[in-house]
Amino acid sequence: MRGAAGGANLLALRSHNTALVLDLLRTAGGAGISRLELAERTGLTPQAVSKITARLRGEGLAAEAGRRASTGGKPRTVLRLVPGAGHALGVHLDRDELRAVLVDLDGTVVAERRAPLDLGAGAETVLEMVARAAEELAEEGLGHLVAEGARVPGAALAAAPTLLGLGVALPGPLDHVRGVLHRITGFPGWDGYPLREALERRLGVPVVVDKDTNAAALGLAVGGAGAEEGSKAGGEEGSGAGVEAGGAGGERGSGAVGERGSGAGGERGSGAGVEAGGAGGQRGSGAGGEAAGAGARGGSFAYLHLGTGLGAGLVFGGGVHRGARTGAGEFGHQVVQLDGPPCTCGARGCIEALCLAAVARGDLAEAARVLGTGAANLAGLLDIDLVLLGGRTVAAAPEAFVHGVGAVLDARARREGGHDGPVPVRLAPAGTRGVAEGAAQLLLAPLFGRGEGG
Repeated sequence: MRGAAGGANLLALRSHNTALVLDLLRTAGGAGISRLELAERTGLTPQAVSKITARLRGEGLAAEAGRRASTGGKPRTVLRLVPGAGHALGVHLDRDELRAVLVDLDGTVVAERRAPLDLGAGAETVLEMVARAAEELAEEGLGHLVAEGARVPGAALAAAPTLLGLGVALPGPLDHVRGVLHRITGFPGWDGYPLREALERRLGVPVVVDKDTNAAALGLAVGGAGAEEGSKAGGEEGSGAGVEAGGAGGERGSGAVGERGSGAGGERGSGAGVEAGGAGGQRGSGAGGEAAGAGARGGSFAYLHLGTGLGAGLVFGGGVHRGARTGAGEFGHQVVQLDGPPCTCGARGCIEALCLAAVARGDLAEAARVLGTGAANLAGLLDIDLVLLGGRTVAAAPEAFVHGVGAVLDARARREGGHDGPVPVRLAPAGTRGVAEGAAQLLLAPLFGRGEGG
């Protein structure tokens, strides 16, 4: 699956239409989906679907999953995604811990690693830890796929035929597009460091860098978080958001991966224009809308991550909102107490400083109340459908935080009146490895047209 230059040929196959089909195969699971259903749900012609699925089968990405009875004529052949046809590594660099996972196309974790980390130990030390974890995971999870003669010590990543690359998620601020870090709160020494370039040079595979909260939010969005609330919130409006996100996701996602060191990514982008253009008249807006529904692309939510720091990942219409400079989601540094206690960012009275101080003294009710105040501000400003809570601190006392944050949002809803009730508050389902899994989705999601938001 990898080209001679180390880029994954898999990425070159993707056009927007192919991404729609792949996403439907993914969401159908092991039960599979027929070509007729694929045509109906994408708006593509049966001939176009047959061409796409034939190519996917030829590349080993799709396979027959049996036959299904039809209303007339012979039984329909159903197809399914082959999860083992592609893999991605995801690494979460926290201030004091490294967590890494290897996942397949379904997002199922194949192998994982966890180790203590000092993010302030310097670039060389941190890069060495990332490289070691990545090599170990590739050897453990993909070593059986490497031909004996192709095994080279320390080169397990480049030799793995199904590996798409590595996603890295860490605290911000940073530049997601260029893969360059800014002044990470508490670790100013990283300012200006080209992390993506350094890791690509060291590992020989494509690398994508993003904030930890954005990666986690992407993983949750791909898993369908917020879709139910989105459909309740606005019917027609929700599906419209899904159409826009679906259209943007395939196009922007392919370009983003291409920029991140995969020569194949550029081919994929140009291919998308040709194929999508050819089928555009047939599909119209129906393809984006129906595929969006099928892939649970609607809805909006905020993922609030409380661990060694505090931040937010924002999802609108199924796509992660990063802002023009990857500056969106710096939730922890909104000032809620003028002349309050100093924060590591240099300001005073930040919600992160107040929340972590309450946690440090064991007052979880106060920490949840402070977090809820920030969540209520966010809900009022952005009119989101759902708040999801995650991070190590939340995982250690989930009921206290879900109840405490929910109480603040309940009070806000009572003050405002209306019939919609409070914004729901839930525990993010991915647990403590949600950021690492989301980091892997930075590579996988573009294949399904789910890679990029605004």
